[in-house]
This record gives sequence, C-alpha cells and structure tokens, in this order.
Amino acid sequence: MAAGPVDVRVPIWPALVFLLWTCLGIVAFVMQSTADLAAVASADPYQAKIWAEMPDWAWIAYGLAVGAGFAGAIALVFRLKSALWLAALCLVAVLAQFAYAFFLTDLLAVKGWTSAIFPAFIVAMAIAQLLYARSLSARRALR
Repeated sequence: MAAGPVDVRVPIWPALVFLLWTCLGIVAFVMQSTADLAAVASADPYQAKIWAEMPDWAWIAYGLAVGAGFAGAIALVFRLKSALWLAALCLVAVLAQFAYAFFLTDLLAVKGWTSAIFPAFIVAMAIAQLLYARSLSARRALR
C-alpha cells in the first residue's frame, strides 16, 4: 500500500520569493519582447541588435522559462507535485535562452564577462527553485 503525502510543515516564504522573482521575469519578458527597438537602440545599439536578431526559438525558450518558473512557483505555494517538473522545465528553458546570447552572439566579446553576472544569477535562481522543489518532494511535502 502506497503511503500518501505526509503533512509536513514547511515555510511558505521561499515559495513566495520564487513567485515574486518569476513575476519580475514575466515583466522583463513582456517589456523586452514588446520593446521599441529604435528606442532601445538610442540607449544601447548592441542590445537592440541582439533582440532584433534573436531567433524565435530563443524567444520561445525565454517565454517558456518565465511561464514554467511562474507556474512552478504557484505550484510551490500550493505544494503541488507539478512544482518539480515545472522547475526543471524552467531551468532547461533558461539555459536554452542564454545559449543564444552567450554562445551564438559576440556578446561577451563586446560587453565583457560582466554581462554574464545577472544571467548567472537568473540561472542560480532557477537551480534554487528546482532544488527547493526537490527537497519538498523528498520530504513528501508535495501532493
């Protein structure tokens, strides 16, 4: 007989942090995907070029990353098992999204290694969400 989920008390604040973080990601995605490239070019011509040339698959990965991250954070708030696979999907999509910028453009040559600091933080947050979901799953705190 398979045992059901155990009523494990876990703090909700990590899930709320991930929820807030992913909301910021959604805002960034909407702003970047709908940006007036002429206005962006006046401030940062190289950034406008990167966004203008970004292939559809990279935009889809970006949208999938923020969508899966948000859905996974909601699942964490409600302690649902789907939090685990949504967090994994988010991480894969984040890595795919940044593969374009860092491996298929000359971003690092133009802007330097400091341009990788915030993307590295984004990857770290996706890993943290996945690890948190895994820990809750291991503790049988997800249903």
